[in-house]
Amino acid sequence: MEHTSITTSKPQGTLLFWVCLCLMVSTLHTLVPNEQKHTVRQTASTPPTEVQTTAYTTADPGHGNGGTFGCGNKSVCDLYCSFCVNSSFRTCYEVLVVHLCRYHFNVAMASMNSTVWCSLERVKSAYNNFTVCTETVADCLLLPWPNHFVESIFVDIHTTYFQECPTEALRDPPPSIVLALVMTPICLIPAMVVLVVLKTKNGDRRS
Repeated sequence: MEHTSITTSKPQGTLLFWVCLCLMVSTLHTLVPNEQKHTVRQTASTPPTEVQTTAYTTADPGHGNGGTFGCGNKSVCDLYCSFCVNSSFRTCYEVLVVHLCRYHFNVAMASMNSTVWCSLERVKSAYNNFTVCTETVADCLLLPWPNHFVESIFVDIHTTYFQECPTEALRDPPPSIVLALVMTPICLIPAMVVLVVLKTKNGDRRS
């Protein structure tokens, strides 16, 4: 009898252990989704970031005596706009193009030998970087691009660096091509005349 009571007590202890374990696991499963739902609810309640211009305050008379002005939303625009707070955007744009974009272009060109300035493969990187720089600054300051000032800068660059570059002048084609182009219609005219005469004779015979 004592052996029987000991044998039946072990399954009861094991069953109690598994019941407690199942309750703990179910409790954990109910808690985790609630936390996740709370996180999702917080994320959904946060309004999405709007793509808009940043407002800057300035005391420059050109901006309306302490009014606000917009700035582009690119990553580098805050730097440009903060630099231009105390001046008009057009004046500041010209300063940035000359002392930033044009400066880096001049440095890039000076690092090359003047004999390769006419090589497109060698100068296109510096030229493209200068173009992108002027366009990016204009976009940040909400100015039109291209504009008259940028066009004058490009003219000055071409006059300074590319004026001596040879240009391919229009040349006459080789004599063989000229002869072929001239002789082709000349040979076709007699052939067309012969065809017309034969067609006329055939028509007269039928009639």
